[in-house]
Amino acid sequence: MTEVQPQRTQVDAMDPARAQALMATLGLSGTIAAGDPLPPFFHQVYFWDARPPEALGRDGHPRTGDDLIPDLGLPRRMWAGGRLTFHAPLRAGIPAERTSTRLSVARKQGRSGALGFVTLEHRITQGGALCVVDTQDLVYREDAAPDAPRPVPPQAPLDEAAREVLRFDTTQLFRYSALTFNGHRIHYDKAYAREVEGYDGLVVHGPLLAQRLMLMAARDGALKAFSFRGSAALMHHEPAELCRRGGQMWVRGPDGRQVMTAEVAWV
Repeated sequence: MTEVQPQRTQVDAMDPARAQALMATLGLSGTIAAGDPLPPFFHQVYFWDARPPEALGRDGHPRTGDDLIPDLGLPRRMWAGGRLTFHAPLRAGIPAERTSTRLSVARKQGRSGALGFVTLEHRITQGGALCVVDTQDLVYREDAAPDAPRPVPPQAPLDEAAREVLRFDTTQLFRYSALTFNGHRIHYDKAYAREVEGYDGLVVHGPLLAQRLMLMAARDGALKAFSFRGSAALMHHEPAELCRRGGQMWVRGPDGRQVMTAEVAWV
């Protein structure tokens, strides 16, 4: 008998004002009105999981141990990557339904300690038609020991055909956190990011970097599929180089490190 995986369904009105606020946050021109197609990945500002303070963990995320994400006893959370398939554009101002399913959960022992892996699949429909399948890979880990050596990230390729340089600041990170209802304190609480999770500053959201890569790719046509994986954190004070060679994309940090890799396919 096939095991039934936990699911959760949400409905969102897809308010155009929220998409317009994301446009402003990203510094994009143009307007989004009811009925207009949303740019790829803009569904991140919808389907909020709003919980009261007592239901949050120390990091500001919803406490684990709910219907989708079990409590693995590991306090640090990272969005490791994801895969998206675009079947049809989502449109602003038209109610949409998202069904979230936990596909898998596993606990393993890595070189830095215990690791937990949770994969979620979100299927978003509008008017009864499937529009987007968004699969997320989440990683949970132990707190690092104060004297533990930091992992050395790989170096990014240098043979891109196209490159853009982006800079972030604390205001943009705060606004993106607010629009996506992401309470993770590494993005706005510098003391927590440094003293508890061991970063050098505020961390630029992985999905924000993926969003910028998708917008870069979408200039060459409608997206059919996009996958991404993070390999190192980018701090808010560091410039990011968005690079593309064909369907391969990556984000390079100022020291040459590989922050993210991605692959895109067009319709």
